Amino acid sequence: MNFEKEYDLICVGGGIMSANLALLAKLLDPSLKILILERLDGVALESSAAWNNAGTGHSALCELNYCPEKENGDIAINKAIDICTQFETSKQFWAYLSENGLIKNPKDFVMPVQHHSWVLGKENSDYLEKRFHSFKEHFMFDSIDFTRDIGKMKEWFPLITKDRDEDEIMAASKIDRGTEVNYGILTDNLFKILNDEFDTPVYCNSEVLDIDPDPDIDWTVEVKNTKTGTINNVDAKHVFIGAGGGSLLLLQKVEIEEKEGYGGFPVSGEWLVCKNEGLIKQHEAKVYSKAGIGDPPMSTPHLDTRYIDGKKQLMFGPFAGFSPKFLKEGSNFDLFKSIQFDNISPMLGAFWHNLPLTKYLVEQVLMSKDDRMESLRKFMKYAKDEDWEVVKAGQRVQIIKKDEFEGGKLQFGTEVISSKNGSVTCLLGASPGASTATSIMLNVLEKAFPEILEKQKELLSEIVPFYNKTINEKLFKSQLKRVNNTLGL
Repeated sequence: MNFEKEYDLICVGGGIMSANLALLAKLLDPSLKILILERLDGVALESSAAWNNAGTGHSALCELNYCPEKENGDIAINKAIDICTQFETSKQFWAYLSENGLIKNPKDFVMPVQHHSWVLGKENSDYLEKRFHSFKEHFMFDSIDFTRDIGKMKEWFPLITKDRDEDEIMAASKIDRGTEVNYGILTDNLFKILNDEFDTPVYCNSEVLDIDPDPDIDWTVEVKNTKTGTINNVDAKHVFIGAGGGSLLLLQKVEIEEKEGYGGFPVSGEWLVCKNEGLIKQHEAKVYSKAGIGDPPMSTPHLDTRYIDGKKQLMFGPFAGFSPKFLKEGSNFDLFKSIQFDNISPMLGAFWHNLPLTKYLVEQVLMSKDDRMESLRKFMKYAKDEDWEVVKAGQRVQIIKKDEFEGGKLQFGTEVISSKNGSVTCLLGASPGASTATSIMLNVLEKAFPEILEKQKELLSEIVPFYNKTINEKLFKSQLKRVNNTLGL
């Protein structure tokens, strides 16, 4: 591989994060020399791949874990507002690329699918109604609809209401502007733009072994060609580690104090995937419910319409599992290798204070297909075993970090770790990562290239109009209309 000796930015990992970062950087400063390295044979084969990713287009329209109930009974929607803003920022980036002819057909990766929340029982139904009223008062969610009427729900999602008793207590909400996103195809699109328009290809079969400080520049990246075994050393002013679950192990090799205390807990996943075309045709929605008491947010069950490899799919899950690997194509020694002196205490603290999660994971690992089908039957009362098959999903690594009171805590979501001068940045964590990738990578650019963002304020406002703005109703709704028109939503 013919690497140059020195780069402005090296991106480790060929997924949605590196694609966003590299393309945003090139749009703002085409003169930047950027190298993108991927360990596998192609891009978007790990967390960004369609089968490995929920694909919801996480916009907080249906995910109830973003709206906890306070002790006084009020519903907190601040996180939902943040997530919605970040997803709309991603959509603005896609719309800009489409308006400028860089993305030819956005419908290849994003399409409209209604987002529903659905719950059983009086207590959950009362919660959902309170959430509805809180949403209705905010301009980002004021198109929400709510019902306790099973007749209305039969119109919304007939598979779930089929053969239910009329007196069964349930409630549902609906927002029409929801999306289904294939992040694998989107990632391919972004890397194609980088290659075709900016002469910035992805070098596959390139595994980063180490990142060392360099006295003359900033960092030397040691890269191994996994086909030939050849090792190259490449210099970079900035390095971004966006290798999904593999990011933690690489970050631990980097000599910056900001990495200390971070650990990771791997969680694998599985879907039930429908094989019955008749059932698939009857469902056109994403329906999320509530996680069980004591279950983690990632366990939130959903019955999903998906579009993968040009074909409509119906999926239920996810079901959590345990594997010591940090990547689907990782090593069984990953978890063991990640345990170091500085993160032993946080990892033990996180384990001790998350015993319900451990119990949940053990129960999930021990589930048979019959057990999974019983979970599905809470959604679809008479689901038949022969209509569904179990399919392996992606591998996630949840963040463990130091905590003053508990020693360590398990953190859901994503976090950017950065050296003091911003010359090394690393993304750790999982959901809702892909949906909010544009906002997260703008955060990385703020740390790594603040001078470029300052110089290109006007262009940046054109690419993502929400950036650094106070978002009022007029701005939100005008941009939502423009973007949805551009993307065909």
